[in-house]
Amino acid sequence: MADEIDRVGARLRAARQAKGLTLEEVAGRAGMSVSTLSRLESGKRQASLALLVPVTRQLGIRLDDLVRPDSPDPRVRRPAIRRNGLVIAPLAPQDSPIHTYKITYPPVAELPELKVHDGFEWLYVLRGKLRLRLGEQDLILGRGEAAEFDTRTPHAMCAAGSRPAEVLSIFNADGVRMHTHGAAADEDGEE
Repeated sequence: MADEIDRVGARLRAARQAKGLTLEEVAGRAGMSVSTLSRLESGKRQASLALLVPVTRQLGIRLDDLVRPDSPDPRVRRPAIRRNGLVIAPLAPQDSPIHTYKITYPPVAELPELKVHDGFEWLYVLRGKLRLRLGEQDLILGRGEAAEFDTRTPHAMCAAGSRPAEVLSIFNADGVRMHTHGAAADEDGEE
C-alpha cells in the first residue's frame, strides 16, 4: 500500500497534464496555492483528503484513480497438459471465466471413442486438418475453419491424415472439466 501512496503525486500530475491544465489553473480552482499543488505532485507534501478531494474534483477523476494498483502481468504461464496423446496448452489464467486452449491432436489410426458431457465447445483450426465426429456427421475441418457444438451430442476429434492438427478451443466451465479433468497427474509431461 505504501507504494500506491507514493505514486499519488505522479498520477495527479499525469491527470492534470492529460487535461492540458497548468499548476496555476488547477490550484486556483481547487482553492490552494500553486506551491502546495506542486509539492503534492512531486511527493514532497503528504497527500490528505483535504488536499486531494478538491484537486480530483477539478480534474474530473476519482480518488480511486490515484491509488489503483498497476495492472498485473498479463502473460499466461501455465504448463501444457499431456493427456491421451494430446498436448493441451492453456491460453488463459486458471481463474478466467473463459477457458481457452491450444490443443494439438496427433495423427492416430482410429477415431477416439465418442463422448457426451454437459457443456459447449467452440473451436478453430490453426494448422493441419481436424476430424470431428459429431453425432452422425463425420467432418474434416481445415485450417481457418471453425465449429461450435453442444457437447451433449456424442463427439470425438483427432487429426485427419498423417500430420498433427493444432486447434484453438474455447469451452464453458462444464466443457473444460471434461477435457482437462484428471490431467493433473500428466502435467509433468508424461503421457
